[in-house]
Amino acid sequence: MSEQFAWQPDESTRKRAQLTRFLRQCGLDSFDALYERSITDVAWFTEELLRFLDLQFDRHYEKILDLSRGPAWPEWCTGGRLNIARNCLDRHLQTAAAQPAIIWEGEEGTTRTLTYSELHSEVECIAAGLRMLGIGKGDAAGIHLPMIPETAAALLALARIGAIAVPLFSGYGPAAIEARLRDVGAKALFTCDAFPRRGSAVPAKRTADEALAHCPEVKHVIVVDRAGQPVNMQPERDLGWEQLKRLGENADAALHAPESTSAEDLLIVLYTSGTTGRPKGIQHTHCGFPVKSAQDMAFGTDVGAGTRISWVTDIGWMMGPWLIYGATLLGATMVLYDGAPDFPAPDRLWSFCVAHNVEVLGVSPTLIRALSAHGDELPAKYDLTHLRIFGSTGEPWNPEPWRWLFENVGRSRIPIINYSGGTEISGGILMGNPLLPIKPCSFPAPCPGIAADVVDDEFRSVRGSVGELVIRSPWIGQARGFWNDRQRYLETYWARRPDIWVHGDWAQVDPDGHWYILGRSDDTLKIAGKRVGPAEVESILVEHPMVVEAAVIGIPDEVKGSAMIAFCVASESSQATDGLAEELRARIGAQLGKPLRPERVHFVRAIPKTRNGKVMRRVIRAAYLDEDPGDLTALENPATVNMIAEHGIRRK
Repeated sequence: MSEQFAWQPDESTRKRAQLTRFLRQCGLDSFDALYERSITDVAWFTEELLRFLDLQFDRHYEKILDLSRGPAWPEWCTGGRLNIARNCLDRHLQTAAAQPAIIWEGEEGTTRTLTYSELHSEVECIAAGLRMLGIGKGDAAGIHLPMIPETAAALLALARIGAIAVPLFSGYGPAAIEARLRDVGAKALFTCDAFPRRGSAVPAKRTADEALAHCPEVKHVIVVDRAGQPVNMQPERDLGWEQLKRLGENADAALHAPESTSAEDLLIVLYTSGTTGRPKGIQHTHCGFPVKSAQDMAFGTDVGAGTRISWVTDIGWMMGPWLIYGATLLGATMVLYDGAPDFPAPDRLWSFCVAHNVEVLGVSPTLIRALSAHGDELPAKYDLTHLRIFGSTGEPWNPEPWRWLFENVGRSRIPIINYSGGTEISGGILMGNPLLPIKPCSFPAPCPGIAADVVDDEFRSVRGSVGELVIRSPWIGQARGFWNDRQRYLETYWARRPDIWVHGDWAQVDPDGHWYILGRSDDTLKIAGKRVGPAEVESILVEHPMVVEAAVIGIPDEVKGSAMIAFCVASESSQATDGLAEELRARIGAQLGKPLRPERVHFVRAIPKTRNGKVMRRVIRAAYLDEDPGDLTALENPATVNMIAEHGIRRK
């Protein structure tokens, strides 16, 4: 892992960076100095961060951090009162009222722009309308919408009235929607008539109605007219977005004001899939998730006032709320796309960036692997000189797609800011930034304020070898537990050491201080006494020109203790032969050593992944071994599980 730097910042990049501005504010002269102080005095760092973000409190906090309940339950900005929606919108009306807050494009080619003034008016009216319906502080409401302007307005309107937002993937089926709404006791749901995907209409309202048949607590459904499709509107329960807005417009002035909320009042519950049992409802507060989102967006992807940032995401993945809260807190412009990023042609994403002068583009390695399969010439057709940063998160990179994005799309000019953390973190543990050089697939450093470490089984720091990724002290974006499941939260992150957050990833730090994520702890293989991350093996497989995607798992073996099984998607089904399988086994053996050759290589049409592109190895392992796969609601295509199971049955 001692690769050469692929990108290094020049003087103009350093000079314009938001991180440089923060260093000046702190009176420091280097990132290393900032990072060291940020983890030794996290209270100092957090106060400087709040000052940098100009976070406005209705009543100033008495203490920045209270650890009286221990590091698993920190309380930030104790005694302080602020409503994050006021910080996201109201304060920009004096300086940026006419600036675009949202630029939106739909798959069908329709575009819309909302200024900060227009978005504020929309949010204010929707918030007042919700209050007229009896929705208020502490009530939960689901958001089952694609990435359209109304999605951002709904999220911010719920914050404005002190309600709890529950984002749901737009592509969820009825069972997944029902489980989350019932778990949190939601009283309302935002949905739409339908939305386009690859030229077909996805019937969102119909799906929502199926889910709501078993959710009697949901008293109000707000329906956005996204696609002009006729829908069944239930009297007394359903009303259109415009109806709700008119209701709010005519409401008393007092109903338009932001709710008085505590800094630690619950803002959002983000659900992630659990290994077993029901999904985890991760709780975040007004002074938590949005603050960490804005920090990472500013320091990592160099977003400031007026910057145009886009991320290929969905509201159901944490990067959706991350984009909305972060961009509006910073006074930036979020550029939203609602549709398949390679439809009607595989150059759609690049034409979208040109049309809207996108400066920061967030992608996932899965998306780039798919786009790179269409060749190098498509991005070359477009003038992408306005792009200055790629953001990347969702899963570890393989070297080939990383280099394709960096060299063929970015022309070795645009840094790829690798970003890894999670919903429970409110963003990143590790992240690149414009001040540090970049190696392919690596992270130059942890995020400021995150006391990250790589440790052995005795929790001793290790460098140059694989260990557990941990965090040694609290940070402002830390999850405030799981919804109605305190014990599960403690068991998930704090069971091994009650004073250290164990994240569940294997990681390694190279001699230059660059970090690498090697996969989830429970995904990592130990074969012939050697620990190997699945991403390392999968990278070797996808380097083969006939392999599009790959996933590897470990299964019990009486002789070795554990045996490796590989699943590959061939570029053409005719190439999926026994000969190719043996060639791939030999390829891994040649690079990693014969003991690490896969026991078998199976070919499938698709790999089980979440809707945000993460390979679900636990599901693959369970399907192959005919075991309970746990929660499957986040799967993009449930049929892929059957493809894996077929190979497992034959194996037996």
